[in-house]
Amino acid sequence: MHVALVRQRYSAHGGAERFIERALGALSEQGVAVTVLAREWTGDPGRVIRCDPFHIGRLWRDWSFARAVCREIARRPFDFVQSHERIACCDIYRAGDGVHAQWLHNRRAILGPLARVSVRLNPYHRYVLAAEQRLFASPRLRAVICNSRMVRDEVRAHFGTPEAKLHVIYNGIDLEAFHPRLREAHRSTMRQKLGIPQHVPVHLHVGAGFERKGVFRLIEAFARSGQHDAHLVIVGRDKAQARAERLASSRGIASRVHFAGAQENVGPWYGAADAFALASLYDPFPNAALEAMACGLPVITTPQCGTAELIDEGVNGYVVDALAVDELADRLARLEVPAAREMGRLARERAEEFSLRAMAERLLALYRSLAPT
Repeated sequence: MHVALVRQRYSAHGGAERFIERALGALSEQGVAVTVLAREWTGDPGRVIRCDPFHIGRLWRDWSFARAVCREIARRPFDFVQSHERIACCDIYRAGDGVHAQWLHNRRAILGPLARVSVRLNPYHRYVLAAEQRLFASPRLRAVICNSRMVRDEVRAHFGTPEAKLHVIYNGIDLEAFHPRLREAHRSTMRQKLGIPQHVPVHLHVGAGFERKGVFRLIEAFARSGQHDAHLVIVGRDKAQARAERLASSRGIASRVHFAGAQENVGPWYGAADAFALASLYDPFPNAALEAMACGLPVITTPQCGTAELIDEGVNGYVVDALAVDELADRLARLEVPAAREMGRLARERAEEFSLRAMAERLLALYRSLAPT
């Protein structure tokens, strides 16, 4: 079986890219040949076809890539084309980025009137919305992989996609690489590096896109939590970091909020933490939250985040509405070290259901169900 995976660009910190990297290895072990079609990628050049037409701006970038990929696909005998981009020439679409129309709807809650009009008239957003419509109306589309039930329900609601085409396949992670033993290996050294005492609570956030991921609300909630000795560590690069730093300073907590930037290896950061918080306004299924659970950290997230489907309230984490800052502050305060440790143990148990092998087996079962008999 030969499968093409389409993703425009590689980012070492991107969730979709990590999914593809993991899928490449896991599917190869199952005897599936995989080729990546991308504008830019790293890794085995023998498995990558580059589609990099000239472009200026992101609208032209996305349009030209989709056009080039569809031309390339028409010339090659793939058994299936699985796209992680909104293109109409795929057999399987993995909706890892969720539904753009839903993200814009959720985002309206934090925008003023002028900003809402600007978003509605923005040519790029209009292009993406039209691309989604073309994709889901395509007669070639045979299956949609949704990385959460939340995304499945949104696809059905926005596009009327038949239930038979919708398949929930959660992300898989390396359960050995992300493991509670990272605490023993890295807690002491990482805290010394950051100037954080060994005995105080540390809340961790991993993810770029501060607006969508709720970093500003998380900082405000942390300031209101009453945890005067706790620290908050934010891993991820964003152009709005200076604004986030100003917020922490204005709330008098700058010395306890640490901005680590993008990190190639996030394992040690999980090892240094006691709990994980992701106040996302829209997040289909972030790998970081599942990685945190696998490392034995309880997770605070939102119902607008697919990871909420893995959380048993008060058992392995908490689910709080993305805009409910006071409730988020309360849940942060509940995660003192003894309680967090037991909840983290149960979070690890839940995460063990999401291995790379389990993900690969579900993908392979889908491919086989679509193969000609």
